[in-house]
Amino acid sequence: MLRVIVDSALYKCGARADGPADLSDALEEARASGDAFLWVGLHEPTAHEFDHVTAEFTLHPLAVEDALKAHQRPKLEVYDDSLFVVLKPVLYEPESDRVSTGELMVFIGDSFVVTVRHGEGAPLAAVRRRLEAEPDVLRQGPTAVLYAISDAVVDHYIEVAGELQVDLEELEADVFAPTGGTGANTAERIYTAKRQVLEFRRAGGPLAGPMERLAAGTVPFVSEDAKPFFRDVSDHLIRANDQVEALDRLLSDVLSAHLAQMGVRQNDDMRKISAWAAMAAVPTMVAGIYGMNFDHMPELRWAGSYPLVILLMAGAVFGLHRQFKRRGWL
Repeated sequence: MLRVIVDSALYKCGARADGPADLSDALEEARASGDAFLWVGLHEPTAHEFDHVTAEFTLHPLAVEDALKAHQRPKLEVYDDSLFVVLKPVLYEPESDRVSTGELMVFIGDSFVVTVRHGEGAPLAAVRRRLEAEPDVLRQGPTAVLYAISDAVVDHYIEVAGELQVDLEELEADVFAPTGGTGANTAERIYTAKRQVLEFRRAGGPLAGPMERLAAGTVPFVSEDAKPFFRDVSDHLIRANDQVEALDRLLSDVLSAHLAQMGVRQNDDMRKISAWAAMAAVPTMVAGIYGMNFDHMPELRWAGSYPLVILLMAGAVFGLHRQFKRRGWL
């Protein structure tokens, strides 16, 4: 067995069966049986490692190229001998409050399923165990595998959207708190959150079209009986995408509110600075006038001039302070 093959199994009548270790022999047995299929799972194969699988299952070279390069948009493509589906699972990292994406490629044929996984965001062991515990579902063949994988990916979208909603509520509470939203990193946090939502949208948005096609039941290699199941997945995906759109709009509103708050605070600061500057200007002006070196100035040699001038400056500053206070500048 190739090093990159995480798991390979032959399934007959909805149950895992002992089969040949050689992929060619196992596929031949699955096709001869009529009610069996082979599921091969790979993790980040190189072109050389994937050559053997490509030859055994007669996979289309364009689909193989996409599966090896990764960095693909979610899509569904139909070829003569197989169906090729790309999904982008999302992973929420609670330590950093970040969203990362993996890639999952699924090849569906007459009696086989080949899954190629990139990244750590989409382990399929849990999906395989779930299917093996439900023989009635697994009996539907490769269609059941595609449904289970799509269902698991989309259900996780909803979970991640819920986590992002919690983060947004915390950010919103911080911005709208009476003394909140003043930190230098608040705008950066909002921008980072929008980046996470954008990453999420790139995963879920383009998947809507392929899910609608699968739900319509017009895709080769997919059983007609699976239409209700794919409709359910499509409905969940629409709900997840709606949540993400709402999060994006709310983040834009929060960012606008934060910038408006910053503008108001800056105006308040400018008013305070202007008020204090005006109060300092009055005694500075009076002191400047009396500091000029002229012999003939009013009351220059009167003994009470000094305390009178001090009282006048203090009174003027006090009057300005009351006026600014009444107008809310201080």
